Amino acid sequence: MSTEQPQDEDDDLRYFVRIGQTDLDGTKSVERSLSDMNGIGRRTARLLAEKAGIDRTATFGRLDEDDIQSVVEAVENYADEVPGWLANHRDGYFSGETTHETGNDLSMSRRQDINRMKMISSYKGIRHKRGQKVRGQRTKSTGRTEGTIGVNVEAIKEEAAAEGDEE
Repeated sequence: MSTEQPQDEDDDLRYFVRIGQTDLDGTKSVERSLSDMNGIGRRTARLLAEKAGIDRTATFGRLDEDDIQSVVEAVENYADEVPGWLANHRDGYFSGETTHETGNDLSMSRRQDINRMKMISSYKGIRHKRGQKVRGQRTKSTGRTEGTIGVNVEAIKEEAAAEGDEE
């Protein structure tokens, strides 16, 4: 048996850490918890933890308030510190600025971009309107939503069996 005392887990653990408009899980590591946010993947989460000067494997809910604040600042200033090709919203339509959006801002700007494409009837907008694939994927054999196309052998056999029973 171990001589160590079991550590009381409810001492200083915050189960939810709020960044922007998103509640992150405080029981996970910093990297995994940050990657749960929309607009932040695993690589970005690793870069943000490194920029904030925090161990990426530390439990997010056990960090003190100053460390959490440094993570929040790193998330907010991410687009200013990385090259433009790494940001997720480059050359905005109205402002022309390159930003890295997270959380609800990302979904809202994406929805606005799609609606703008539909309004001006661009090729991608027309594909969005019709509910078809937008990025050049195959449509002949995949992405079918209307069931089977072509001959349904089972239905023909069932109909033939039903007609045979009636006679």
